[in-house]
Amino acid sequence: MIKQRISAVRQYMQSQNIDVIIVPTSDPHLSEYLPEHWQTRKWLSGFTGSAGVLVMTADFAGLWTDSRYWVQAEIELGGTGIVLKKQGQDTDIAEFLLEHFTGVQKPTLAIDKAVFSLAYYERLQKMLADVFVFIDMDVVGQVWQFRPPLPCADVVVHDTRFVDTSAKDKLQQVRQQIQQLGADWHLISSLDDIAWLTNLRGSDVAFNPVFLAHLLIGQDETTLFVDGHKLTSSALTALAQAGIDVAPYDDVQQAICNKQGVLLIDPNKVAVGTLSSFNKDNIKYAMNPSTLLKAIKSPQDISHIKNAMRQDGVALCEFFAELDECLERGEMVSELDVADRLTYYRSQQAHYVSPSFDTIAGFGANGAIVHYKATPERFAYLVGDGLLLIDSGAQYHNGTTDITRMVGVGHITDEQKTDITQVLKAHIALAVAHFPKDLPSPQIDIVARAKLWAVGKDYGHGTGHGVGYFLNVHEGPQAISYTAPQTPERALQVGMISSNEPGLYRQDKWGIRLENLMAVKPAPDSEFGEFLCFETLTLCPFDERLILPHLLDNDEKAWLNAYHQQVYDELVGHLSARAKAWLTARTQPIKI
Repeated sequence: MIKQRISAVRQYMQSQNIDVIIVPTSDPHLSEYLPEHWQTRKWLSGFTGSAGVLVMTADFAGLWTDSRYWVQAEIELGGTGIVLKKQGQDTDIAEFLLEHFTGVQKPTLAIDKAVFSLAYYERLQKMLADVFVFIDMDVVGQVWQFRPPLPCADVVVHDTRFVDTSAKDKLQQVRQQIQQLGADWHLISSLDDIAWLTNLRGSDVAFNPVFLAHLLIGQDETTLFVDGHKLTSSALTALAQAGIDVAPYDDVQQAICNKQGVLLIDPNKVAVGTLSSFNKDNIKYAMNPSTLLKAIKSPQDISHIKNAMRQDGVALCEFFAELDECLERGEMVSELDVADRLTYYRSQQAHYVSPSFDTIAGFGANGAIVHYKATPERFAYLVGDGLLLIDSGAQYHNGTTDITRMVGVGHITDEQKTDITQVLKAHIALAVAHFPKDLPSPQIDIVARAKLWAVGKDYGHGTGHGVGYFLNVHEGPQAISYTAPQTPERALQVGMISSNEPGLYRQDKWGIRLENLMAVKPAPDSEFGEFLCFETLTLCPFDERLILPHLLDNDEKAWLNAYHQQVYDELVGHLSARAKAWLTARTQPIKI
């Protein structure tokens, strides 16, 4: 099937005298997760990861992706003829194309401007414009038969019980920053920013409560470009109360073209195609003001999120108690069953909406695939001896959760327990970290990694990402990853929520990740300046049966005991008898 699609695209390329196409994982909103309509790279390559760029010529097809997906890509690209290119190790796309077309006179490069960020497009232009002729064309779309239509789910109002700032007030905060930046207008295409600013939610994108739209903000007017048929009556009323006009989704380009003055955009979050009719000289680049505003949760938000964490913790305890019983009875449990039962127990909780991403339930070697997803065509049963990695989360009206825990099946070796304990040491190191205010978040990454580096171990993904409030499970600007740019806006601030998820992966053997969510809070005063620290929010024990206590120092043991006591105190009164017994056993203190 994939080979047939590649052949069809190449035939079309030949008919149009196109030498190369670049197909990103993207849509007009530069989203991480995409509606099926824009999953072009997935349709053409068969690779299902959330990040990757496909490059095709008449005689070559290659997929560039990061280390999270190298193992997965090797499997999914097998037999397609598509070559895996490892970002950070192999030649990057621009350099590859310059080498591949050496001596060719003005080869034609086709891209779909509708799904290319302005920042990425400008980088390509800078490196390739002297050699290649750029044309704007959705080549894959020309041969994609039965392409899914755009989603049309309802747009609703975020439950007012869980919203402490009106859309009108949020817009005013953004307008003040637009003015300070010397702009007259501000275009927002990123869906999480739009949902947060309008206090509306949707379900156009799986797992993310967002809806397809653009938002144009001026000092005296604001327009939401959206399919009006999707707006419920309450959403229309809320928009009117906030002073937001509504226009058709496809009218955004013409509306921008008709505006006078300076337009503020985030070049990483606006597609070059959306701006094709606007005078580039009148564009100002800056991070969307709303990105930082929504990343800093209010005390009321944090309070709601803590309640969501309790709900999530209850569901997790009920699930793990059931899973333990099933394994003890020798029942056949699959990775798919794990995902289904987790969803079931979460769905019994108040304010539940959906999973916040596809559950990662990887047993044995599957756990070493960082973003593994079991499918009906490819999954494993929890049979024999091995480690099960479960990374899961949920969307509640009062918060977004994301947690990873390890489960032992059968006999677990000391080598496996050593790996788990060393990852736990890295997790605890970050959980108790104190750091100066305004320190760029990428620099904090070393606090966790140092524990693994000390024993010659490491992992290829970041240690922490921001998390939304009933929004995307991945949000910026903060990123606890030493590979991320160390820009001022990435500094952790009080109210930000980040994951804490060091890991360790042994290909074809097992994978380990231990993840909680944390909120940034002030640390005690110091004569050397202001310091910050973390408050762990996630409520679920680490399985002490997988830990080697002698590898933990007394401070680490004390942290683990205190955390388990907190988990017990907050959850025990809400559990069934079976889950209460499981929680009691899992939170017994380790002797210091």
